[in-house]
Amino acid sequence: MVDQLAAAVARHSEGAWCDSGVPRLTLVSLDEPIAPMDMLYEPMICFVADGAKHSSAGELSWATGRGEMFFNSQIIPVTAVFQRLPYRSAVMRLDGRVLADLLLELEGAAPQPSTGSVGRIAAPMTPEIVDAVTRWVRLLDTPGDIPALAPRIEAEILYRLLGSPLGPMLRRFTPVETAASRVRAAAAWICAHYREPLTVEGIAAIAHMSTASLHRHFKAATGMSPLRFQKQLRLQEARRRLIAGDATAVLVAEAVGYVSATQFTREYRRMYGLPPARDAARQRERLTAPRPARQG
Repeated sequence: MVDQLAAAVARHSEGAWCDSGVPRLTLVSLDEPIAPMDMLYEPMICFVADGAKHSSAGELSWATGRGEMFFNSQIIPVTAVFQRLPYRSAVMRLDGRVLADLLLELEGAAPQPSTGSVGRIAAPMTPEIVDAVTRWVRLLDTPGDIPALAPRIEAEILYRLLGSPLGPMLRRFTPVETAASRVRAAAAWICAHYREPLTVEGIAAIAHMSTASLHRHFKAATGMSPLRFQKQLRLQEARRRLIAGDATAVLVAEAVGYVSATQFTREYRRMYGLPPARDAARQRERLTAPRPARQG
């Protein structure tokens, strides 16, 4: 059954990552090796049909492979390494209101507040989940069916997930006020304001938490402190701009919020192993290098 899901993903993928005509469905399909990638994870469930990926964020790291599903409930900058190819996955972008509406329909299943803030879990997909996700992706074969059937299949997938090991954490991904939801709010605010000077006290006020509570829950959920989270966002954006070749390192440093170009260069080298200009040149060379012809 997983092979059928992988085939459906490959059939409808246009490039490595592509949004689809099905609301909240993104397809990921890779056949060739690529360098480790900086990515910004948002709340999502990733259903891996083939291959394997290793992700790291701050002090946290985890891997997900063929036949597994991965739930991430937080906004978090990560570095992803695709360890086994070909890689195929279907990604469901989560909407807390959709989940809350489903929970309200289920007798005795109202969302329960929780103080937990851990933001990710992986588990094997059951045959029922694989079947539902495959049917969800296959709606792209018949676009006229998407408006009527996509919401129903999405609700079925969420219903199956609530009975899986992802269920307890998934129930916490609702508009109910919890430590996890406050961390999500703080992370979203940092993403929107990462170029600005930030303080832990100011972020704690946004999250309606004490500084000590914010630091503890934020690090448990993202693997890093709020200020390190901001720094990683700045450096990831700086790297994207440098690889594009639109500006010098000094101008890019200023654009992402650094006052000191020296500090920018030092932190960039610590994260990526090379000074900004050299790292960008290496990445551009990797992106433009000719690939060996595929056999068969």
